Amino acid sequence: MKQDMTAEKYLQTVLESDAREDCSVRRTLELLSGKWRTHVIYELCKQPVCRFGDLKKALPKITNTMLTTTLRELERLGIVRREQFNEIPPRVEYSLTEKGRALLPVFFELAKWSEAYPAE
Repeated sequence: MKQDMTAEKYLQTVLESDAREDCSVRRTLELLSGKWRTHVIYELCKQPVCRFGDLKKALPKITNTMLTTTLRELERLGIVRREQFNEIPPRVEYSLTEKGRALLPVFFELAKWSEAYPAE
């Protein structure tokens, strides 16, 4: 998509397109789908490096298994970087990759939308 494209032009392009299966928005929504992916990405946006326990504290309703699964999926997708240190006790740190940090403007737009249309 061109950087100078407006929302109206984009909508017109979507409406005229027959390539619904290859839609970039659909691919992105599938990438971000899942109950916890966006929550984990958002928490990692707030700090350059985060440990598992810190993420667990920030997301108290997530189970350890689900957090582990979500982090692995995001790592596989190239959004999260996992760095393991060979220490006693073992230490693992998570951070966003460049691809993950590129999602920051998306969160900014969501924040603007949320302020414009507060939940009722």
